[in-house]
Amino acid sequence: MIQFPEKADAYKRWTQILFFWTARILSLTIIGLLLIILYFIISRGIESISWEFLTAPPKEGMTEGGIMPALVGTMYLIFYSMLVAFPIGVLAGIYVNEYSANGRVKRFIKMMTNNLAGVPSIVFGLFGMALFVNQLNFGASILAGSLTLALLSLPLIIRTTEESLKSVDYSFRNASYALGASKLYTIRKVVLPIAFPNVITGLILSIGRVSGETAPILFTAAAYFLPRLPQSVMDQCMALPYHLYVIATSGTDLEKTKPMAYGTALVLVVIVLLVNLLANLLRNHFARKVKMK
Repeated sequence: MIQFPEKADAYKRWTQILFFWTARILSLTIIGLLLIILYFIISRGIESISWEFLTAPPKEGMTEGGIMPALVGTMYLIFYSMLVAFPIGVLAGIYVNEYSANGRVKRFIKMMTNNLAGVPSIVFGLFGMALFVNQLNFGASILAGSLTLALLSLPLIIRTTEESLKSVDYSFRNASYALGASKLYTIRKVVLPIAFPNVITGLILSIGRVSGETAPILFTAAAYFLPRLPQSVMDQCMALPYHLYVIATSGTDLEKTKPMAYGTALVLVVIVLLVNLLANLLRNHFARKVKMK
């Protein structure tokens, strides 16, 4: 079929307009759904937020009191899991992109990383219970839960680091090599600083996933009711996701604990938003340093 130039241009223009508006509508729909969810949680949970709710332990069968032990336990689990997963994931991503030669080994590593990223979190929980809780005798503890969550977040950090390093133009590497720098020095002083703002994205996504996981800590760290703060990494702890599940589904008085459940959900959302904001500020800081250089 022969198309005249005017008709072909009109067809391309209307196709572009259609695609543009479809993308805009889908984007606005996603934003709208997010706002609806936030409104639903905030409108029902804000009435439960108070100083006592944030600083007191639960009592009276978790129908009264607050969420302080669960709040502290969640922060411990996020901190220690990222303390383990982030450096290991970044180093693994550097190895895959910078040192591993194209071949079967590299393809195998990528395939296994992708497979691990798709494994359900409950499987990580069972593995963590078998290895850290039983085999290594850590027991149900912050250490066992943090290591399990670290394994859960590793694939995401590895792939994000790999893609961030891949996006750095090879002219930077070649210029460094031409000046006599070693490969390690080039990666450490040239490539990684340029890619690091994007590497932080992996940290942000990992924190968001880790903070809301219930299944892995269910078998390795979370306590049903433990109204005291943990004293060491070998102690069991309460955690916000599991605490929310408990008071919403199996509490002593579900109607009485419903406002506390919404309040707990609101606190969890705020924690994720604050951590993401902090990570974004850190990413922007490193991005400005790279531009200044």
